[in-house]
Amino acid sequence: MFQDLDSTINQILNDPAMKPGLKELFDANVSFITPDKNLQLTGATVDLFLYEVKENRELRDPTPIVEKNGDSFIRKEPPLRVDCSYIVTAWSDPNATGDAKVIEEHRLLAQALLWLSRFPTIPADKLQGSLANQLFPPPTMVAQMDPNKNAGDFWFALGIPPRPAFYLVVTITMDLGLQVEGPLVTTRSTEFKPYGLEQENWVQVGGRILSAGQGVGDALVDILDAGLRTRSDSEGHYSFVRVPEGAHNIRVVATGFQPKTQPLTVPGKPEDYDVTLTPL
Repeated sequence: MFQDLDSTINQILNDPAMKPGLKELFDANVSFITPDKNLQLTGATVDLFLYEVKENRELRDPTPIVEKNGDSFIRKEPPLRVDCSYIVTAWSDPNATGDAKVIEEHRLLAQALLWLSRFPTIPADKLQGSLANQLFPPPTMVAQMDPNKNAGDFWFALGIPPRPAFYLVVTITMDLGLQVEGPLVTTRSTEFKPYGLEQENWVQVGGRILSAGQGVGDALVDILDAGLRTRSDSEGHYSFVRVPEGAHNIRVVATGFQPKTQPLTVPGKPEDYDVTLTPL
């Protein structure tokens, strides 16, 4: 996946819409190798070194993802949100020397900074390989951190003199691949026992109002003897938070359909909560 992020960034930096482009202005390449003392280049280069990968807990949503799959549902663990941090440096043509070398590297670094800053999130048409199906568009941070913080240790470890640079951070989504398939939960029981009083048992139930296999929206749903009322959503789903245990009658009224009343036992089977209406 990280190699696909490299390919995505390479796609951005070689975008023909970039005017003047790296190739057009400098005949420059894009590289992702470690910029150490053994770096060997064949021409001017923008180098993006992936030096750190860490989870972004602020962006991670702990809510599981529920998807319908035929008559059952798939519950997926929320994906990781991962910050991929690059340090971006510019390198002149190996034959350049003196002021010309510095000028070329500064212009090249500035052009890369300006172009990457145009993408607060990476567009879907730029995403490569496994990144093509990202749940969230990958946000970017360009030059938002100080690349010279602890720079002495960093450049010393690479064995080269300090260089002008900026940070690029891209936050990608990584699917954990953990999922459970089964029926949708339609019943949840709660026991409530106030001090000194008899225990009460409440059941949360949910079902669907249907006609010819399709959901009926905005249907009025009553549990008559319990004095409970709600409406179905656009797909026909309804729910009641607190239903007393035992035998009840559920009544459904919807525009364009015959009213229907049927017995309801709580708690019951998931299919017992569905009500099928007949058109007028």
